[in-house]
Amino acid sequence: MGDIIDWELATATGIRLLPRGPETSEEEARRVVRQLRRASERAVLPVQEVTGLEAPFEANRAVVIGRPEWLRSNVTQMAEAIAPVAHLLQERRPPAAVAAVGSRATALQMGAVLAWLSAKVLGQFEAFGSQGRLLLVAPNIVHAERQLDVDPTDFRLWVCLHEETHRVQFGAVPWLSDHFTAEVHTYLASTDDDARSAVARVVAGLRQRAARDGADPEERQGLLDLVQSPEQREVLDRLTALMSLLEGHADVVMDEVGPSIVPSVAVIRSRFNARRHRASGLDGALRRLLGLDRKMRQYTEGAGFVRGVVDRIGMSGFNAVWSGPESLPTLEEIGAPEAWITRVHG
Repeated sequence: MGDIIDWELATATGIRLLPRGPETSEEEARRVVRQLRRASERAVLPVQEVTGLEAPFEANRAVVIGRPEWLRSNVTQMAEAIAPVAHLLQERRPPAAVAAVGSRATALQMGAVLAWLSAKVLGQFEAFGSQGRLLLVAPNIVHAERQLDVDPTDFRLWVCLHEETHRVQFGAVPWLSDHFTAEVHTYLASTDDDARSAVARVVAGLRQRAARDGADPEERQGLLDLVQSPEQREVLDRLTALMSLLEGHADVVMDEVGPSIVPSVAVIRSRFNARRHRASGLDGALRRLLGLDRKMRQYTEGAGFVRGVVDRIGMSGFNAVWSGPESLPTLEEIGAPEAWITRVHG
């Protein structure tokens, strides 16, 4: 029985659709790689000092890559994430001939989406599988620093501080990766048996979207929201809260390190925030369609939660969040830090 997704086709499609990176000479490209490697090493100690968390660095050294490598990594990550529940999804598939067409259609869609995302991501920690590498996407970092017109050395270190925080989160908290993976598996396993009900939700959602066309864009549903079952929405709420925590924590850490090692941190933060919310045209439409505009809110809301807790009980009090899955904030608590403090610290 074949895979539910044609992974090779997804990779080939994505590679074929990859957008071109910024123009750089071979010498400049090598210099960027060297600086990013050094910046990833420089980020280790400051992140450890701010967070109070420590994770072995040698085992998960940062890897500087291009867009094709990022895309291949993400296809591999998705395949590994789905593998433990693939048998459940296989049982719900239509007859073999229809399933074969579906696996290819899904692969084409996945490849196209990953190709688009490949130009957006500055860095990423591989949360699935055993490698646990920290990926720094060099062409995207160069493109961003040019677009923002900021100091390249400062910006590269600033990005590394954010991504190093993600490495430390998973490296210093032994249960976090397994918990995150289990939540994803629960989400996948709760997929509806009846595809018609998913179609009905899409139709109903599109009608709601049309009725709310003038609403705040941040309140509109993305395409992924429209096909979720009630059970999946519950899991997604927990995953959204977790991602808000992780992204917000990383944002706070990268700014807390401050001008002592990133002199232009205030300028970078101001311009970067404006860039995050400035998407328009096709780029903005794709973000809204996929629900990725909501991810932009995770940085702001998650950072607000972290700062709210740290301001009240300090970083050591905040670090109780890493004591176990039951200590993670709920989606409601992300917007109400005092409620989390009351529940966890009493």
